[in-house]
Amino acid sequence: MNVLVVNFGSSSLKLQVISTDLERIKQHKDDRLCQAEVEGIGGEATIKFHNRQGPSQKFTAALSDGAAALEYMVRYIASEKSGVAEIKSTADVQAVGHRVVHGGERFTESALIDDKVLQGIEDCVELAPLHNPENIKGILAARELFGKAIPQVAVFDTSFHHSIPETAFLYAIPYHLYSDYRIRRYGFHGTSHRYVAFRYRVLRGLMRKQTNIITLHLGNGCSAAAIRGGDSVDTSMGMTPLEGLVMGTRSGDLDPAIVNFIARKENLSSSEVDTLLNTQSGLLGISGLTNDMRELQSKESDDHRARLAIEMFCYRARKYIGAYLAGMGGADAVVFTGGIGENSPEIRALICEGMEWAGLKLDASRNQETVGREGKICTEDSRLLAYAIPTDEELLIARDTVRVILGEPHPS
Repeated sequence: MNVLVVNFGSSSLKLQVISTDLERIKQHKDDRLCQAEVEGIGGEATIKFHNRQGPSQKFTAALSDGAAALEYMVRYIASEKSGVAEIKSTADVQAVGHRVVHGGERFTESALIDDKVLQGIEDCVELAPLHNPENIKGILAARELFGKAIPQVAVFDTSFHHSIPETAFLYAIPYHLYSDYRIRRYGFHGTSHRYVAFRYRVLRGLMRKQTNIITLHLGNGCSAAAIRGGDSVDTSMGMTPLEGLVMGTRSGDLDPAIVNFIARKENLSSSEVDTLLNTQSGLLGISGLTNDMRELQSKESDDHRARLAIEMFCYRARKYIGAYLAGMGGADAVVFTGGIGENSPEIRALICEGMEWAGLKLDASRNQETVGREGKICTEDSRLLAYAIPTDEELLIARDTVRVILGEPHPS
């Protein structure tokens, strides 16, 4: 089954075509045919395209909106220019899998999209006003392009975290605010945390119930998850992706009273403060330079605030590891993923610094050599193991799409 995996942003589109079926899923022999990133939708968009056999391509196209971008890319993939021999027309795409950010309390697992499910996603717009509307547009664009006969599946960022108990997902505010408005911790990056937990147990030859780990998804957005017996039992992001770790442009945890204080001092509305905390804070806000960790690392020796941003980023991550070790009653491993977690041995080392008390001993050479690939990065005598595992949310979305369409439960 050729599955088109779609992830829409406000002015961007990421997509992949992955060929898979139940047998290939069991054997881990899924076939990634191509992938593309489209940036700058609404004008002259920049497109990066790569198929499994040829060199990467970069070109531009005038794309007015997301629907036009999706149609353009599918037509391109089906053309001879793409070099994707398996896709000769839209008829060669048998299913579409969508990343959907927020499923609220309703969607505890991936779902086959019909009008009722689409309405459910729309009902969650209030919880994710920046993301769910774009996801809905993507679903409607795919429906327009492929017709209703092609099945579409929604894979929710929040689903994996539905196993979190009340003691961890509730906030200590009047209970009626949860009853009336469903104000609670939902968590995000669930597909990523689920994927690396799956890969960890494959690498170690474990069963799902034997999986007791702390996962750190570190990129421009960052989150930690405590996974016990294969289930998420706590996570750092909350009702929105703002809570938790220091991120590229998000503040992470802060005293809630600071919001009103900033509003008064800076003469800002609550929505303007929300924008400040989401887009002008984190690494960017602390350093005053950039949200790019690589740039900060290149400047840290000469710039105090760049160094401070890195140190705060690592300290907050280390605090969450300690908190989750306490909350879980111990864990077997810490797993790093995401752009920073997969590719920055220096940041991993700083996060793990001083963790010997918990039994974590990083192996300097293993850590340095493990960039962009799976690997154990701790010493052999480390009681708390450490791994770097590249995430692959698109692969998991494709697999979920196949399983949902065929009525098979997902084991991961």
